[in-house]
Amino acid sequence: MKIGLIGLKKSGKTTIFNALTRMDIVTDQYSSAKDEPNVAVVHVADPRISRLSDMYHPKKTTCATLECIDFGGFRQEAAGEKKEVFSASELGLIKTADALALVVRNFRDAIIDDTLGEPDPLSDVSGIVSELILADLILVETRLERIDYQMKRGQKNAVLELEREALRKIASFLDKGDLSEPPQLTPDEEKILRGFRFLSLKPMLVILNSDEDTFGRNAEFLSRISENFTGIEFAGRFEMEISRLEEHEAVAFMEDMGISASARDRLTMAAYELLGYISFFTVGEDEVRAWTIRRGDSAVGAAAAIHSDLARGFIRAECFSYDDLMAHGSEKALKEKGLIRLEGKTYLVADGDILSIRFSV
Repeated sequence: MKIGLIGLKKSGKTTIFNALTRMDIVTDQYSSAKDEPNVAVVHVADPRISRLSDMYHPKKTTCATLECIDFGGFRQEAAGEKKEVFSASELGLIKTADALALVVRNFRDAIIDDTLGEPDPLSDVSGIVSELILADLILVETRLERIDYQMKRGQKNAVLELEREALRKIASFLDKGDLSEPPQLTPDEEKILRGFRFLSLKPMLVILNSDEDTFGRNAEFLSRISENFTGIEFAGRFEMEISRLEEHEAVAFMEDMGISASARDRLTMAAYELLGYISFFTVGEDEVRAWTIRRGDSAVGAAAAIHSDLARGFIRAECFSYDDLMAHGSEKALKEKGLIRLEGKTYLVADGDILSIRFSV
């Protein structure tokens, strides 16, 4: 799972990245952004994996992970001048992300305010989204022109007609400029468009990057954003600093600020919800491990997440729930109560299921 942090320069995007990853990328007002993104893998916070590890005492415990990508800040001209947000190379990199987190500035800084103007997070969200839509429209129109050219030269066929119809639906959707109602595509249309990786169709959340003085006082902004996006507020600079403290020290400072969980924990939870992900577990003396799949995936899909051979030779999945295990204390107790069951290929895996795949290849 990859989530890309995007935003205008000096929005505090890299500060947020540092808070999430405990890295120490330079973030002062005078630092210049690199062309290459910053990348780090963070563990998905899940207290269940710790409790399972305490119960099974495995040689190894493996958490689910989230790859966080901090893309270079998009160009922004001085206050009052036109913004030029994206370059072609930047757009190409952003397409690799599964979801996008739009970081917008909601903090005051004399130097940044003087150069780029006062914070205007709603305007920044609107501008970035407009550029995402424009980039996708250019791609769609270019491809449609190419398809029309091919058809005029006698290359008309069912595949091209299907692609043209799907692209027309995307164009109509983009022309409206409203991302809240995605186009209704058939499974065949979704498949044929998969390679385009449209930016405006990616799941998005908005990170409001506030300072200590404004944090927790932006209910109106978050309410307006929630009409179209998942919204989450960070006190970026503050949370970057506390991410470097010992856990007991960090908790005390977070409580003073009214922050219920770390930036990492809040972002991973929001990303899971945004992408429709759930976790299942495998347990044993060798390893206790959390695996990530999409909500609605079958037992075969879960087997494939572990290894393709398990999916190819799938026979049955032995299954019980984390909640039942915690309630009754052991697998032995679950067997006595008939709470361990065998499920077939079509079983829809639930969040917190513990699976053991039976297979033969």
